[in-house]
Amino acid sequence: MHKVFQSIILIVLLSPISARAQSDQPWSANFFLENDLFANTDLNYTNGIRFSTISPDLESFQDPDGQKYPWVERLNNLLEFVHPSLSNPDADPVHQNMVISLGQLMFTPSDSGRTTLDPDDRPYAGYLYLGLGYHARTSNTLHSTEFNFGVVGPAALARQSQDLVHRVRGLDKFQGWDNQLKNEAAFQLIFERKHKNGLINTHLLDGLQLDSITHWGASLGNVGSYLNAGAELRIGWDLPDDFGTSTLRPGGDNNTPGNLQNSDTPFRFHGFVASDARLVANNIFLDGNTLRNSHSVDRKYLVADMAIGIAGSYKKLRFSYAHIYRSREFSEQRKAQFYGSFSLSYRYTFN
Repeated sequence: MHKVFQSIILIVLLSPISARAQSDQPWSANFFLENDLFANTDLNYTNGIRFSTISPDLESFQDPDGQKYPWVERLNNLLEFVHPSLSNPDADPVHQNMVISLGQLMFTPSDSGRTTLDPDDRPYAGYLYLGLGYHARTSNTLHSTEFNFGVVGPAALARQSQDLVHRVRGLDKFQGWDNQLKNEAAFQLIFERKHKNGLINTHLLDGLQLDSITHWGASLGNVGSYLNAGAELRIGWDLPDDFGTSTLRPGGDNNTPGNLQNSDTPFRFHGFVASDARLVANNIFLDGNTLRNSHSVDRKYLVADMAIGIAGSYKKLRFSYAHIYRSREFSEQRKAQFYGSFSLSYRYTFN
C-alpha cells in the first residue's frame, strides 16, 4: 500500500511536466456544490463542496522525447488488480486515469439558535480532505479506487465557511459550533464499480435514447464504513459516453475527460433518475469521535438516496443539477432530508 501512494504522489508532482509534453490530451476540471438551501432548509447535511481534476489516459503520458514515464507503467502494473476483468482484452482495452480532489463537508443540527448541546440531535461536524483516486475503465465498466485523508473537527474550518456564507447572504449564524466534534485525523478508502447498459439500452422515437448505469461499492475508514449499491436511468438525445451523473459522494468523479470532439452536436441534454442505498457500519458524523468522548446519536444502519435531475453539455463544458431525497440517518431525526446537488466540469488542454 505504501508503494501505491508513493506512485500516486509521483503523478501529482510530475503531472505538469506530462501535461506540457502531451498538450493535445484533455484534462477535466470539476466543481461540485451541494447545499440544503436549494430545498429551503438549513440542517443535517447542510453543505458540501469539492474541486477535482482528472488526468488524461495514463497511456498518453510521455516525456518531450516521446518516451513514456516509467512510473506510469509501474503504477498501472501495481494497480492492475483493480482493473476490470476482460474476456477479450484485445477487443476492449483498459484505460486508466488519476483523480486529485479537495473537498469540505459540514453537518449541523436543526436548532440554529441553541448554544448548548442538543442530546436529541446530531453533532456539529466539519470535514476537510484531500482525495487521490485511480480509475480503470473499459467501454462499459468503470472501477474507481479512492483514498481520502484529512481532518474532522475545528481544523476543518466548517464553522468559518458557514459563517462567511451566512454573512454574505444576510442569514443568522448557527450558535452551537462550540459543541462540534473534536479534531481527529480522518481517512477513507473507497472502491466502486460501475457498469453501463447492463439492464437497459434502447432507442426510442426520433432518436431518443434510454440507458442505465448500475453501481456497487464499499468504504472503509474512521470517516465511514459501508456497503453501497444503486442505479441510474438516463433519457435524452445523444447521451454522453460516460458513467453517469454522480452526487458529491466518495467515488463520484466518474466523468473522464474523453475526446474534445466526441460529438457533432455542440449542445446535449438529458434527464436522469438515480438511487444509492448504503448499509452503514460507522459514520463519524453521527457516531462521534473515534477515540475521544463526544456527542453521538443512534445511527440507522440502512440509508437511501434518491435523485432526479437534468444534465447537459456544451462543447467542452458539462453541467448537472439534481434534487436529492435522503432517508433518515439517525433515530432521533424527525424527518427525511432534501437538498440540491450542482456540478460543473470543463475539459481543457495545456496548448
